[in-house]
Amino acid sequence: MLDPIFHEVRTAIVRAAAIFTVLVSFSDRIAAQDSTRADTAAKPAAKKDLPLKSARTVKFTTDEGTWLSLDVSPDARTIVFEMLGDLYTLPIAGGKAMRITDGMAFDAQPRYSPDGKHIVFVSDRNGSENVWVMDSDGKNARGITKMEKTQFVSPEWTPDGKYIAVSRNAAQWAPVYELYLYHKDGGSGVKMTNTASAPSGPPNPLTAPTPNNYVGAAFGKDSRFVYASTRQGSGGYNQTNFGWQISVYDRETGQTFARTNTLGGAMRPIVSPDGRYLVYATRADSATSLRLRDIPSGEESWLARNVQRDDQESRFTRDLMPGSAFTPDSRALITSYGGKIWRLDIPSGRASAIPFTADVDQGLGPLVTSEYKLNDSTLTVSQIRGARPSPDGKRLAFTALDKIWVMELPKGTPRRLTNSDRLTGEHSPVWSPDGQYVAYVTWAEEGGDVYRARCQSPVCGGNSRGRASGQPERLTRQSAFYEKLNYTPDGTRLVVARGPRQRRVEHDEFAGGDPAAAGVELVWLPATGGDVKTITPLTAYGYPHFARDNERIYIYNFRDGLVSMRFDGTDRKPILKVTGYVEARAQNPFPTPADEVLISPDGDRALVETGNHIYIVSIPQIGGQAPTVSVANPSAASVPVRRLTRIGGDFSGWVRQGSRVHYSIGHSYFTYDLARADSMIRDSTTRADSLKEAGGAKTGADSARTRVAARDSAQTDTAKAGKKPTENVALAGKDSAKVVQADTAKKSKPAYEPDRIDVLISVQRDRPKGTVVLRGARIITMKGDEVIENGDVVVTDNRIAAVGARGSVTIPAGAREIDMAGKTILPGWIDIHAHMWPPFGIHRTQVWEYLANMAYGVTTTRDPQTATTDVLSYGDLVETGDMIGPRVFSTGPGVFWSDDIKSLDDARDVLHRYTDFYNIHTIKQYMVGDRKVRQWVIMASKELGLTPTLEGGLDFKKNLTEAIDGYAGSEHSYPIAPLYKDAVQLLAQSGITYTPTLLVQYGGPWAENYWYQRHDILKDEKLRRFTPQTELVRRAYRRPGWWHESQYSFALLAEQAKKIVEAGGRVGLGGHGQLQGLGVHWELWSIASGGMKPLDVLRVGTIFGAEAIGLAKEIGSLEGGKLADLQVLDSNPLTDIKNTNTVRYVMKNGRLYDAGTMAEMWPRQRELARPWWWDRETTVGNGGPK
Repeated sequence: MLDPIFHEVRTAIVRAAAIFTVLVSFSDRIAAQDSTRADTAAKPAAKKDLPLKSARTVKFTTDEGTWLSLDVSPDARTIVFEMLGDLYTLPIAGGKAMRITDGMAFDAQPRYSPDGKHIVFVSDRNGSENVWVMDSDGKNARGITKMEKTQFVSPEWTPDGKYIAVSRNAAQWAPVYELYLYHKDGGSGVKMTNTASAPSGPPNPLTAPTPNNYVGAAFGKDSRFVYASTRQGSGGYNQTNFGWQISVYDRETGQTFARTNTLGGAMRPIVSPDGRYLVYATRADSATSLRLRDIPSGEESWLARNVQRDDQESRFTRDLMPGSAFTPDSRALITSYGGKIWRLDIPSGRASAIPFTADVDQGLGPLVTSEYKLNDSTLTVSQIRGARPSPDGKRLAFTALDKIWVMELPKGTPRRLTNSDRLTGEHSPVWSPDGQYVAYVTWAEEGGDVYRARCQSPVCGGNSRGRASGQPERLTRQSAFYEKLNYTPDGTRLVVARGPRQRRVEHDEFAGGDPAAAGVELVWLPATGGDVKTITPLTAYGYPHFARDNERIYIYNFRDGLVSMRFDGTDRKPILKVTGYVEARAQNPFPTPADEVLISPDGDRALVETGNHIYIVSIPQIGGQAPTVSVANPSAASVPVRRLTRIGGDFSGWVRQGSRVHYSIGHSYFTYDLARADSMIRDSTTRADSLKEAGGAKTGADSARTRVAARDSAQTDTAKAGKKPTENVALAGKDSAKVVQADTAKKSKPAYEPDRIDVLISVQRDRPKGTVVLRGARIITMKGDEVIENGDVVVTDNRIAAVGARGSVTIPAGAREIDMAGKTILPGWIDIHAHMWPPFGIHRTQVWEYLANMAYGVTTTRDPQTATTDVLSYGDLVETGDMIGPRVFSTGPGVFWSDDIKSLDDARDVLHRYTDFYNIHTIKQYMVGDRKVRQWVIMASKELGLTPTLEGGLDFKKNLTEAIDGYAGSEHSYPIAPLYKDAVQLLAQSGITYTPTLLVQYGGPWAENYWYQRHDILKDEKLRRFTPQTELVRRAYRRPGWWHESQYSFALLAEQAKKIVEAGGRVGLGGHGQLQGLGVHWELWSIASGGMKPLDVLRVGTIFGAEAIGLAKEIGSLEGGKLADLQVLDSNPLTDIKNTNTVRYVMKNGRLYDAGTMAEMWPRQRELARPWWWDRETTVGNGGPK
């Protein structure tokens, strides 16, 4: 099972015909970025401010704070501390704190200069995180560093006040901090440590490994030595030990020496000014405490026990502990824990509180959310897959609703090619070169085959209701798993990938692994049918295709690139390797391999898919190894490269003669004329050059030429798609709105736009008929605190007609009544972080993940990052009733750093992919970059009517900035705890929905491990019925790690969720797909472990989720007019929250099912089609009934 961040990333970045099995360390999995804002008095900072301005304000007064990093002035009179991204000063005796920086930026980790005149701090006030210095009163802020895509932690002055030592990280995925030294008057800085120069070869058992992380520089009396928290590696999820220790770095020799070796780790060193004492934090048992060392003698004692939980098990973007400081006389330590500021006497540890109050006045961006209604009558098909034009260009074949369709171009009516039943999928259509046939592959869990059907224009296919004109011919003699089918240019043979049926049936996308690694081969067979012949084994393969030579097959794989071979698999020739976006902030930067590479018919160019975009690449012939071309920056590529798409594209291919290419996205089909585009782009560039030569607006001409180079080969924009530009409404206040509107107005139209055809297929959504009454149950409506002890629910068709006390509602004549006495009815669960991930590419006809969730009461899901677009088709099949499952909503593939957003225009282009083509309402911003980039995404979301949620990324600083910026949701737990009034109020009042996914919590062992230790899933009858045994065995037999109950911290995180809800905030349910169905209940119980009231826990599972995804008017509570999604429990969850797992019946969209068997009870009486896994032989017995 992949870790929570990385499993979401892997396929979205490197997605193709097959999926790599990638096992990487924690340091290769994560990304994050920070945030901070400028003081209004700091004039230099005003020139480069954050793009988003405040539209709301949160105001309150607090006497406690979360993770308060602080320092003491050299005159011992003043404390400076951070709170919610603003800096405050406080008399050392306590009192009223005065804010010295404000605004939306996040200012953090302040330290006084030795003379007390200046404060150094970390801030993102110019859009990226940098080191800043200002006067001690908060005025005259100036940037010391001018970096982008970089993180800084814990700046500290050298004792002479000339330099600033700071930990700097340029690896987005991996926390790898090195110590840098910056002069207070400027310069680019000098790196002190050099982790890259660690000795190679096997480790020396007599020498400690060289650290690659130095965090929290601290100086004592001798400025030669820099104390820091150090470790080798970057940690990981589910840690069983702690690698952080205190070391000193010698500024003369460049060597690092360990100073601790404690079991619980050692971190955040503070050295007394007189050089005698060292204070550091360490984990003792399950609590973090402060240790005092007498440096001359080496003797240690406890200074304070059970202070602030450290950040060793996360990404430590604010250091491992909040900053503390000795008083100048070395007689006391000023620190913070428990939400308060304390004075600890040295060496006794006697604690005295320093009381404070602080006025919080935090500006927020507009909360970016949208509500929408659900159409429960007709469905416009969301996606066409594998579209291929006929050789004469007059017809199009494609897959929709997992069936082959054909249509006359450009405006014909799509028609089914065959009349196959709904339990057999049809995929990978391809035209015979003479245009007489469409060949395709089929798939069902019993196996698949290769077929062809005659398709002669104008008689081709049946009508839009599915009656076909021709009888398909089965071409293969043995059923198996087939995909990626193609004809030879002369039409005499077909080539196709073939693999064992059982391997594909068993494949689990969520668990990882490459289905192509399990016996898949490239084979060929006669075009008229017959035995198949093996060409070569395959791994991670692309689409087999041809140039003009019938005897050479071209195919791409991630490892070798594009290769060609003969039909017997011999004479392999490397052709081309292509790479895409390079993640420069990874510890070991690597370019992502292309998803697909297709050679042109003349063999001179290649069509490339990578990073959601499509490129044309010239192929140089150099002999020997295949040349590698990067398309990350087309203008700087080694050969001519052109990006064809502005918004994105999938399913690309060459039109027969190679003069055009085609691709699709959503249900739109595009044709790109290369020669015409060349001509129009050339003319546009010439006009820009002429304007420049003619004088006048030189800058405008330059920018016009730049826009030509960047955008002229782009697909249809919003206006051409028939949509009006969305006006900006209070995005960043009145002035900012004008800026955004002006920016939109001056945006140039591409010189060339490909032809676009929207393939519109309308079908009926599943909608039952009739009225049923569920009588006499306890009804927890989720309408406020309403609980009806003996009530009726009336459902007509697919909506709730009435809910009320028994006998108080009108029951239509002829309605069927079902006695529910003794039961409890409440809305179905709404899992808004649900990764179900049925197989990609060739789709299942029965999805066990959907059945398992329904059986456990889940009626609505939202997947916040689907990796691929397959979910669009799966969701459509659920809506039409061809599959049983919960409502399947999603964000589609995440918006990643690989989208390389460099402006608000870029953000708009990326998000048009979702609004115009995926037709979805929410997106997931997955750590796209610095604060300004994240703000561009939310600004574009506001314009386009999208609701953005985000990846938490084990970075509480980032989490706070995104709440400030107006994001609607935050996925995964906040790694910092406890939270106090400042953070709780901000999060509650910001309107963000916090979905902690405690089963895979950040900052401690995953809660799922706790539940696995207490629940034998192999003996759970319902799980065995709806989950293949291989899935249960994978999760139950062997699991990594074991933790004493005291080491789990999910209850602590749940307590923080309770605080947010009680403060008026919103928390969502997210099972994360860890254990389909039952995992949702484990998550609810984990949330309840923090003391949340049972009714509030039920809100988390229902109405809060509906509100979070914009559907509170449709689902989430039992009220007249809402969709009939509900569950019937045997026992009352208000008396024992574990009674959530007593689901007897589940109703989704008005259809009532027996949750134990998933047999439909109303309005039809229909048994569940026998799942394939019931009949499989396994080492632990069958999962279903005989």
